[in-house]
Amino acid sequence: MISVTFITNANKVLTAPENSNLLRVSLRGQGGIPFKCGGGLCGTCKCRIESGLEYTDAVKQKERKHLSEADFEQGFRMACQTFVNGDVSVSW
Repeated sequence: MISVTFITNANKVLTAPENSNLLRVSLRGQGGIPFKCGGGLCGTCKCRIESGLEYTDAVKQKERKHLSEADFEQGFRMACQTFVNGDVSVSW
């Protein structure tokens, strides 16, 4: 199991199996990441991986439509497209 800390939501910590989708973890445990579509179309779930970026999977093509290379370098991802394989902390 991994831990996801939702910094913007009073440092709420949720646990999930490895290779879990970040937005789904947030939805199941009321982590609070904002979203509208959940499918990579709107970009609403843009969030910043404050720690544990190395535990996220590769950037998806849908993310490249909403985020710049500078965003990725700063740790920004779209929660609906991001799967985590280790402990992460996220803000938005």
